[in-house]
Amino acid sequence: MKDFAGRIAVITGGGTGMGRELARQLVAEGCNVAMCDVSAANMAETKRLCEAERLPQGLRITMHVADVSDEAQMQRFREDVAEQQATDKIHLLFNNAGIGGGGSLFTNSREQWERTFNICWGGVYLGTRTFLPMLVNADAGHIVNTSSVNGFWASLGPTVPHTAYSAAKFAVKGFTEALITDLRLNAPHIKCSVVMPGHIGTSIMSNSRKVQKGIETDTLDQNEIEQMRGRLVAGGVDVSQLSDDAIQQMVAERARVFLEEAPMTASTAAKVILDGVKAERWRILVGHDAELLDGWVRGAPETAYDPDFHARFATEAGWKLG
Repeated sequence: MKDFAGRIAVITGGGTGMGRELARQLVAEGCNVAMCDVSAANMAETKRLCEAERLPQGLRITMHVADVSDEAQMQRFREDVAEQQATDKIHLLFNNAGIGGGGSLFTNSREQWERTFNICWGGVYLGTRTFLPMLVNADAGHIVNTSSVNGFWASLGPTVPHTAYSAAKFAVKGFTEALITDLRLNAPHIKCSVVMPGHIGTSIMSNSRKVQKGIETDTLDQNEIEQMRGRLVAGGVDVSQLSDDAIQQMVAERARVFLEEAPMTASTAAKVILDGVKAERWRILVGHDAELLDGWVRGAPETAYDPDFHARFATEAGWKLG
């Protein structure tokens, strides 16, 4: 799909991060956008930013509160899109919504683990299944599924369990690759791409916790503080002199660094993704770190989970994760 003007795009997780930037850039190219998110306030800000530029006459930007892991909510989202966009078809589907958390089978609850997995993988599956009929109705379509570098390397480093997120992102990658053949045989006018970002500056660290717990506050509760103490101890940090307030500040600083000191902004990432869609690339690596890590893992898969591998990669890529 070389041109987005006049098309209709559905974006999950449109309230912040790459979803917000995809919406802004698509609207700037004359594309109608229907977005969903669990936060109406965040979507309202995305819409405001989209409308800050003069919109082409008749362009529609619609917002829909929906949890992508809930099939009934996704079906209502589809019905609302059909009504508010006045259409029975869409051209672009960005299964972008995702959260972190639930990294350990030992220290996280089953509920936390499955919440992450059901959003990061289930949201992609349900998004595709729910909107596939509307894509089939279009003259051309493209499904864009957000995986991660954790879709081919299940780690954030040797001291950070990362099972739920990585399992989900591996599933997204495999599903999208298998979808290539399914679409070629049954709906050849629809293409698909798997997106594998590295470290992109988004608010996923703070947002994930809020979605996991169903809260809006950034303040950690006592259980979270103790979990953080345990992680620090596992990483060899002496926590005997760390107060609860110090741990609160440490977590807040990590979220700030993740957002503000990332090697690539969400805006640049969105442009890379859209350029990949226009070029009909099925595999879109986003960021120099993603390209570097892909080469390293392919080149030496047996060493990919050695502590030294992460240390060398973090130095080379400038990563501050793990």
